[in-house]
Amino acid sequence: MSPPVPPVGAAPLPPQAPPPRRRPVRLVAVLASALIVALAAVGLAVVRPGPLAGWLGGEDSRTAAARTPEPPPPAVLAGADGNAPLPTPEGVRAALEPLVRAAALGDRVNVSVADVTTGQALYGSGQDAPTVPASVTKLATGVAVLAARGPAYRIPTRAVAGAAPGEVVLVGGGDPTLAVDKNGFYPGAARLDDLAAQVRKALGGTAPTKVTVDSSLFTGPVYGPGWDSDIPTGGFGAAITALMTDGARRDPAEARRTEEAMNHAAERVPQPDLTAGRQFATLLGLSGAAAEVKRGTAPADSGASAAGAPAPGAELGKVESLPMVRLVDIMISDSDNVIAEAMARQVALAKGKPGSFDGGAAATDQVLGELGLPADEISLADGSGLSRTNRISPSLLTDLITLAGNGSHPDLAAIFGGLPVGGWSGTLDERYQASVTKAGAGVVRAKTGTLSGVNAIAGLVTTADGRLLTFAVLTDRTPDTLDETRQALDRITSALAGCGCR
Repeated sequence: MSPPVPPVGAAPLPPQAPPPRRRPVRLVAVLASALIVALAAVGLAVVRPGPLAGWLGGEDSRTAAARTPEPPPPAVLAGADGNAPLPTPEGVRAALEPLVRAAALGDRVNVSVADVTTGQALYGSGQDAPTVPASVTKLATGVAVLAARGPAYRIPTRAVAGAAPGEVVLVGGGDPTLAVDKNGFYPGAARLDDLAAQVRKALGGTAPTKVTVDSSLFTGPVYGPGWDSDIPTGGFGAAITALMTDGARRDPAEARRTEEAMNHAAERVPQPDLTAGRQFATLLGLSGAAAEVKRGTAPADSGASAAGAPAPGAELGKVESLPMVRLVDIMISDSDNVIAEAMARQVALAKGKPGSFDGGAAATDQVLGELGLPADEISLADGSGLSRTNRISPSLLTDLITLAGNGSHPDLAAIFGGLPVGGWSGTLDERYQASVTKAGAGVVRAKTGTLSGVNAIAGLVTTADGRLLTFAVLTDRTPDTLDETRQALDRITSALAGCGCR
């Protein structure tokens, strides 16, 4: 457990000089343009994000109807200038100090700003203080799963022969995007109808008799510690099980229609693994009592067979998720909490830990430490940021973003593909519209975080001189003024975008 938010009190004044880094961070000094090169290397163009199908491949059933083709999207973020002058700590301080003290941010505002090329800290105020991060947590989860699994890894969902003739055991591998058929919520996702076709072929003349669900890969509580009481029913979270379809959404078709108006919230089923099992049983032609499913454990594959029938444990079929890089894209662009919790468990499994909230948190901490990041400045209870017991320091976030963007770990550059762009996409789509923040439109790319009393933003910004900076602003004692608080955060990042800060 992390310590609670410190009692209310006056926030410390920003330092009069840039604080020295109190711990070494292994950062490679390369040209800032290496970020753009790294993004290109993993196939992530820095342009206005298009429909989700454009990112994930395959047909998007939401936009399949004939329509006039749109012109190619214009570039949003210009390539960083490797020769751009470095802002001075004094210039950054002069630009940010008045904004950091805005009343709408509350009395605990922790900030870190650094240069991506050199890793040099340019501004800090409470930069090493553990702070409630909300959904900014997903940056740490994304980097950890890309490092642990790799961008190309795909999550399998398997069907194996059960102990009884005709019994099929559906084995969950932790793919939260698995669909029932082509009308699934996540375009391009693996599908149960494809798996059912494989099973029927593998069974040959043996008719399916029942379906058993093996969701034992994930263990422990299905709801996270520190989650608000309304999370299980509020539409932004779900019971986290190793087998589910459509992120546990009860009606994926309705969720597609209303996702923008509902800000991605949707009703979720209480037992996602059993729901998926019943859907699979129907696809296998079972009905009535035969379509009822129970939880169980898949038998070990003995390799034996009897009279040509698959032996217990024999694999009857397998489908695989979208590659990890695309799951991370969706997680960040849509702030998808269910995908985030599944990704944290993939980190745990890759590191030989239990597929649970505790296992995911411990494994994420381990991976970040292995990357040379200060693991003592992060303490997690979940992978999505829904937990109020999570703590991350702003300087850990800027170190993490610098590490992902400086070219030393090319696989980690995939973290940037789903980042919303100011005034353009995702959770930043309607922000940076006011005259005091318009300098950040199109040049701020960041992940946001919001819980009641908690507002955060962390990401990248290109200065007026073309220098690529990383920033993190975390507040966890804000007043009940959400619009004003968000604009106060946007003014900070817009100030970095609009100045050379020299």
